[in-house]
Amino acid sequence: MKFTSVFDIIGPVMIGPSSSHTAGAARIGRVARDLFGRSPKWVKIHLYGSFAETYKGHGTDVAIIGGLLDFDTFDERIKTAFDHAKKAELAFEIIPETANKEHPNTARIVMGDEAGEMSVEGISIGGGKIEISEVNGFKLRLTGGMPALLVVHDDRAGCIANVANCLAMHSINIGHMEVSRIERGLTALMVIEIDQNVEDRVLQQISLIPNITKVSKINN
Repeated sequence: MKFTSVFDIIGPVMIGPSSSHTAGAARIGRVARDLFGRSPKWVKIHLYGSFAETYKGHGTDVAIIGGLLDFDTFDERIKTAFDHAKKAELAFEIIPETANKEHPNTARIVMGDEAGEMSVEGISIGGGKIEISEVNGFKLRLTGGMPALLVVHDDRAGCIANVANCLAMHSINIGHMEVSRIERGLTALMVIEIDQNVEDRVLQQISLIPNITKVSKINN
């Protein structure tokens, strides 16, 4: 395995006790918030495997709530995230599950408000690193280590090219892209990792492209 940084080995600067169960959990929560695009009003957090078995001792529950409140891994407020959630009027429920997942450190976050809801599934792979493996039923692989766009669109010819052309007009380079769909001709999802953060005006332009229904971003 090739390490590019000492933090790949010892994990990020963080509130403990665990890089995988605490820092990774906080990052899953924070990326989920970014994908939702705003602070949710309610959230149900389903924990699987070792997350479900040890979440109280390792602070996985408070870490995910902290991430949903936009706290970084080193933010001392993670320790009292439940109190901050109540002040922010974020209703939450922690649900340990017994079903098996492919990875033992898996969390599924279902969140929403009066404008809509979203389901995000993420895994903590160690050292504070994560992967988002599913969004609203779409299978994907998103690390959160690079800026990214998630573009929900009708499964129509030209959508992918139009989005790529819009990014090219703003000199935004695509590092990785994958597209998935649940059924041919219905709704599809583009996951685009890019080399720089995207301004809101670019998201607005993408959202105006025909057959685009929703655009979310993850800044880095």
